[in-house]
Amino acid sequence: MYYRDFFEKLIMGEERMKGTICIDGVVGAGKSTLGEILAQELGIEFFREPVLDNPLLDKFYYDKKRYSFPLQVFFLNKRFKMIKDAEKLNGCVMDRSIYGDVIFAKMLMEDEDMTPEEFDVYEELLHNMLEHIKRPRLMIYLENSVEKAMEKIKRRGRDYEQIVPVKYWETLNENYREYFENYNISEILTINVDDLDIKENPEDRRYFIDLVKSKLAEAEGR
Repeated sequence: MYYRDFFEKLIMGEERMKGTICIDGVVGAGKSTLGEILAQELGIEFFREPVLDNPLLDKFYYDKKRYSFPLQVFFLNKRFKMIKDAEKLNGCVMDRSIYGDVIFAKMLMEDEDMTPEEFDVYEELLHNMLEHIKRPRLMIYLENSVEKAMEKIKRRGRDYEQIVPVKYWETLNENYREYFENYNISEILTINVDDLDIKENPEDRRYFIDLVKSKLAEAEGR
């Protein structure tokens, strides 16, 4: 299992960043929406994933072999900067983070869109970066079925996401589950969001916020 080996050879210190929460999950799980809600509730800054101002993302979906490696390096660089900025704060919420970045790179290599040599360079760079940063206080994994995720993807209508085959989203979901089954960098809270409407339903929103606050209190030893 790749992810088990990845975490076993990972070198990181034990120090945690105060109040830093990462939200991760497949495309369409609701990371941005829930991240904004949580950041507002806790009165801390929200770091949005670098998607909208990404000059490579559109090109990548139409020519993966050409743009896979530079795109992954772009994301890795931006996420490393986000972590350095987060370390200066008393708390923040991150829409994806450097800690889960390897999922996409691994898939690109397995699909032969990234060469094994490129992946080795990427993985070494990632490990070197992780060795010099602190662990987050909490990781939230939004568990989501492929069917529900695709419904949200269709609703938001990003052109480059509409051309992606269903098989890709299925493989992505499988990789996410395996990754978080082996994740050991910090405390983790897994929430299945298939039947939750946290954006529009006040009861679902309260349920989500209470779960996070309870886990945070547990992580901080209170």
